[in-house]
Amino acid sequence: MIDISAQISDPVPSRALLTDNPAEILGFALARFKEGNGVALATLVEIRGGAARALGSHLVVAADGRFCGYVSGGCVEAAVASEALLAISEGCDRVVMFGDGSPFFDIVLPCGGGISVAIHLLRDSSRIECVLDRLDRRQASGLSYCSVRQSLEVVEPPQRACWQNGRFLTVYHPRTRIIISGQAVEVKAVARLSTASDFEVIFQEPGRAVADIDAYTAIVALHHDLDQEASVIEAALNSEAFYVGALGSTRTHKRRVERLIRLGYGNRDLDRIRAPIGVFGPTRDSTSLALSILADVAASRLAIYG
Repeated sequence: MIDISAQISDPVPSRALLTDNPAEILGFALARFKEGNGVALATLVEIRGGAARALGSHLVVAADGRFCGYVSGGCVEAAVASEALLAISEGCDRVVMFGDGSPFFDIVLPCGGGISVAIHLLRDSSRIECVLDRLDRRQASGLSYCSVRQSLEVVEPPQRACWQNGRFLTVYHPRTRIIISGQAVEVKAVARLSTASDFEVIFQEPGRAVADIDAYTAIVALHHDLDQEASVIEAALNSEAFYVGALGSTRTHKRRVERLIRLGYGNRDLDRIRAPIGVFGPTRDSTSLALSILADVAASRLAIYG
């Protein structure tokens, strides 16, 4: 058991990692805890008016002042880190308000709203390890925070982060996986931007069975021939994939739909296919197409999982 009241003299908050990825933030917390640092997990638990981050967003602060994550657009993170360092030194959780309704009149959120942040001192690492393990196995997970007991518990993931029976529930989803099928230059462009977006990229080889599809997978068919895409589209429609997109004009998609109807697919299946793929309309170069596709994928995931 780590003595979380131990502290380095006069630690100064300093950003150690630029990320808002929940798995990376929790991984930072786990690593600092295993180093023997006191660690505080700050969670956005209330939004008054507008806010730059969603409920459940985290900031992790170590006793030496290093922190990562975001609970705002960057305007209050250092102040939250300072409050977390005070909590670590006192050995007690706390809830702090910023912006509208806050006693800190000199800390103003640009959006004009207000937020409340619950700061919890990690007393063991098992809950964080459990969440990270589930994410590694591409399973959603949840944490329940009780301010009265100053405790975290692993729970079944809620649909959205929320308060429930006096506890704050946070949900964690696996990273987006994108399966790309095709052989043209568009494939490389989509893969390049997907990697930059921290998606897990899988290239689907022609003629091979489509595998590794789960509810956090987007399937992108970039073929210029309906026969070549057939096995990929059918596998996608028979899966939990949250996004199914296919290249081609409106006329091409009409032929695609006619073929799938002959195979017995119904309207619910056909409505899942985003075609023509992307949000920009017709594009004339691979990079614009890739941006259009990834914007559509990101918007679709946001609509489902938040």
